[in-house]
Amino acid sequence: MRKQIINLHSRRRALKGLAAISASVMVPGSVLSPAYVKAEESVQDMFARNRVLRNIDREGNTLAALEAINSAEPILSTDTANNLHLAILKYEEIISKGGWKALSRNVYGLIVGNKRPGVNFLRKRLIASGDLLRDKKNQKDIFDEELDAGLRFFQARHGLQITGKVDAETFYALNVPPEERLAQLRLNVQRVASLVGILQDRYVVVNIPAASIEAIDFSVVSQRHVAVVGREDRQTPILKSKIHQINFNPYWHVPKSIIRKDIIKYMNEDPDYLSRYRIKIYDDKMNEIDPKSIDWTTDEAVNYAFRQEPGAENSLGRVRINFHNKHAVYLHDTPSKSLFGQNRRFNSSGCVRVENVDKMVAWILKNNEGWDLAKINAMFASGKRVDVEVKEPPQILTTYITAWANNKGTISFRDDVYGFDKIGKVNFEEI
Repeated sequence: MRKQIINLHSRRRALKGLAAISASVMVPGSVLSPAYVKAEESVQDMFARNRVLRNIDREGNTLAALEAINSAEPILSTDTANNLHLAILKYEEIISKGGWKALSRNVYGLIVGNKRPGVNFLRKRLIASGDLLRDKKNQKDIFDEELDAGLRFFQARHGLQITGKVDAETFYALNVPPEERLAQLRLNVQRVASLVGILQDRYVVVNIPAASIEAIDFSVVSQRHVAVVGREDRQTPILKSKIHQINFNPYWHVPKSIIRKDIIKYMNEDPDYLSRYRIKIYDDKMNEIDPKSIDWTTDEAVNYAFRQEPGAENSLGRVRINFHNKHAVYLHDTPSKSLFGQNRRFNSSGCVRVENVDKMVAWILKNNEGWDLAKINAMFASGKRVDVEVKEPPQILTTYITAWANNKGTISFRDDVYGFDKIGKVNFEEI
């Protein structure tokens, strides 16, 4: 099984290769390559393509894809464990029927309205994985509305931006063999089953490979949030704890690891970096230190404490969500909202950034009288430093689930970003 799991470094090489291909093959302003476009199109072909473009409901196809992956059951639940067993049977059947073949380069870049040989190969691939129903009435050589719907469904299941285009990330995901997907399902059913017995009535799940968060009440998902988690060299740890405190408009106490790896480098590049981001330096007696007194060509800076003042540019944003753990990680807001729109959201130094964090805080504090969404946003806007202890602290688990399935039969996959699938890791020390 270990040999079957996706190799992340191979994936990156593949994506770089695709970038080079796209640069050399694509025609500016068009997704069609000269290698696949005939010198002249028949009038019939032109009318067929225009009809497809005119009738396509891209927004409707995207909404249908999102609805298919949306469900009330949590990723960590008995339902998910049962659904994973059914997904294993489905992929065993797919493999028994021949699975699917790797797609060639002529599929890369396809989008609705295209008419070239790769369209038919893409259609067969999506039919094989159940993303598209087999229909003899489908136009085999034109990227039509049905194919657009199937591709958007595939992108939703794999946590990709739903573009309806075979971009680099989508092309890579399409070419993962079914045997590797089956191996993921078999591994993750064990992970889910090992955790359902420790779940409480209210809990938060951070799923690292999906860079997502669920807030659950009595086995039903109340909220889902897009997240940004730790990158490969600064991983978000796997753990179990309880959320006990909310810090509004917090200071950011810069970890020594970030001082050593980042701050020193930034100060050598820009001596005004600390002042621009309102970061102050203190000695062990909390006396403020002038940055000019530090030798930034050495590691001297790690001997001091660095603290960023509250404000719009603060790395923690407007709020920090605390839970006890030995790694000094937490959930928090961020001023860098654009990161939530990326396919790969592995950009932090171990902590977890939360999109729509105000709603998450309202859920956490719902048993604290008076702390509704309006008050929380008012507190953000005030800039005041306030700490709130959480009544009836909810459980939090940071987890590593790369494959799951819901009650609608939709099967989702994510990349093995930290390599835990590759080594077959099921049990984690702190859970």
